[in-house]
Amino acid sequence: MTGIQIRLAEIIEALSKALDMTEGQPEGHCIRCCYIGTHIGREIGLNEEQLRDLYYTLLLKDLGCSSNAARICELYLADDLSFKRDFKLVDGSLSQVLRFVIGHTGMQARLAERFRGILNILQNGGTFATELIQTRCQRGAEIARQMRFSESVAQGILGLDEHWNGGGKPNGIAGEELPLFSRIALLAQVIDIFHVSGGRDSALQEITKRKGEWFDPDLVETFVQISARSGFWDVLGSPDLEAIVLESEPGQQAIMADEDYLDDIAAGFAKVIDAKSPYTSGHSDRVALFSDLIAEEMGVDFDGRRLLKRAALLHDIGKLGISNSVLDKPGKLDEEEWGQMKRHSEFSEQILSTIGAFQSAAIIGGAHHERLDGKGYPRGLEAQDISMDVRIVSTADVFDALTADRPYRAAMSIETALAILREGAGTAHDPICIAALERALARTPLQQVA
Repeated sequence: MTGIQIRLAEIIEALSKALDMTEGQPEGHCIRCCYIGTHIGREIGLNEEQLRDLYYTLLLKDLGCSSNAARICELYLADDLSFKRDFKLVDGSLSQVLRFVIGHTGMQARLAERFRGILNILQNGGTFATELIQTRCQRGAEIARQMRFSESVAQGILGLDEHWNGGGKPNGIAGEELPLFSRIALLAQVIDIFHVSGGRDSALQEITKRKGEWFDPDLVETFVQISARSGFWDVLGSPDLEAIVLESEPGQQAIMADEDYLDDIAAGFAKVIDAKSPYTSGHSDRVALFSDLIAEEMGVDFDGRRLLKRAALLHDIGKLGISNSVLDKPGKLDEEEWGQMKRHSEFSEQILSTIGAFQSAAIIGGAHHERLDGKGYPRGLEAQDISMDVRIVSTADVFDALTADRPYRAAMSIETALAILREGAGTAHDPICIAALERALARTPLQQVA
């Protein structure tokens, strides 16, 4: 495994699908935006280095998107995924605002309050909206830097929600002061959203209507010219688009990711995952730590521990596709909600399995809620089908869940958590892993300060 090299674009394309999930967008949204935006960049004469930075800005534009999900649920008592998806289609007209609010609240209590709150965002740029967008943009830029992308990429993500006329968020920057990559990314985003929902005419109508307000007029005219060319829309809707975008990565040669870079990417996306809910802040990092403590105690070698660490960081990436109305519910989940929650393992495996370097992480992500007695999910695997790597991360995951605050209960002590694990030894979790965790904790300061 040491010395592996894999194309960075392949990894980022695959991980961008997780960002589509948490924005409530159809799979491939960021990839389609990349196709649209890089066409605009080429048309206006960007050089290869600029095009490469634009390419990654477009794929990663929503890096900070998970950070506002819990707040949206809290403010509007709504499903954050469908809320964010449909909110992007609202232009501020009364008829669209009414349709949006009623569609997301029905005739539930506090309908009037929610209507006024959403109208305030659309018309007056409410304080909450500014805070939500500022958190999202700043978090996205920080993660991009951690993942070794250029400052141009970070700035492009930071300015995604600013508008040409200065009416955007969070800073009200206008005109040429807006980063070019931000201008292109916002335009590409709206084109894709309206094309998917209403076709090419809807997309062209929408960007023309917002020209000079949301969008740089010159970029709108550039795209109109591009869109008139033979085959553009056909390729945009092609099932081969992902491969086309991968092969069109700008630059003289593809950027390759080595082992250290893969670690940075996993750590960066762990921050995206954990920002989804206030109750999971730091969860992925802690599961990685507890997994490593167990693995060290069991004598796993360096390369094995490295793979486990990445898998632990990414095991919950599928939670980006679960609404915070389910993730943060303070009471017991009903049958439908529990069915949604259980899908996060499936989503984790689905996302990670498309990345060659993360194959072991995909297996762990898909199986970390399986039990030795076959009563786990999603497949109901039994002991002989559950690898030791899965057992290690599963034990670490449950230990952290027990010792952290959750919507429905306060954090447990280390002693209580270990006692619960011991009760399930041999049925839920592997007794060897539990014993290794106990030994590791017994010789660390953590045991003494808890």
